[in-house]
Amino acid sequence: MKISKKCRYGLRALIDLSVNAENKSIVLGTIAERNSISPQYLEQIFACLRRAGIVRGLKGSQGGYILNVLPKELTVSAIIEALDGSYQVEGEECPEDIHGQCMTASIQELVIDPINIQLDQTLKGISLQDLRDRYFQHKGYGQDMYYI
Repeated sequence: MKISKKCRYGLRALIDLSVNAENKSIVLGTIAERNSISPQYLEQIFACLRRAGIVRGLKGSQGGYILNVLPKELTVSAIIEALDGSYQVEGEECPEDIHGQCMTASIQELVIDPINIQLDQTLKGISLQDLRDRYFQHKGYGQDMYYI
């Protein structure tokens, strides 16, 4: 599985939004600038996130975007599905060989199904809150280091 650029940018933008918009909305241009993402591309990403109910747009002079879901309740799997659709590895039709056997079923059972189970467990087990917490860990790393 390869995570698309759209998903990577969407995850970065949502981390930014969760960190910087705790009590106020954030304009997309600000998120785009902080994360070196094209504002036009970010508009497309946020349109998908808005349709999925993950973010909410506010109009007016204090307009911008806010999270519509608590970070601890928003999983990476939900974000990827909102931006790219299903992330599951797809199986294929099961053509029978000359003996009436289906070799593809073995591949499905032993390879594809376990991959999909692990993908689900991993992506549903990581929340936006986890990503946010990790961001703060890395941001704080080295702040208290003194050199002589």
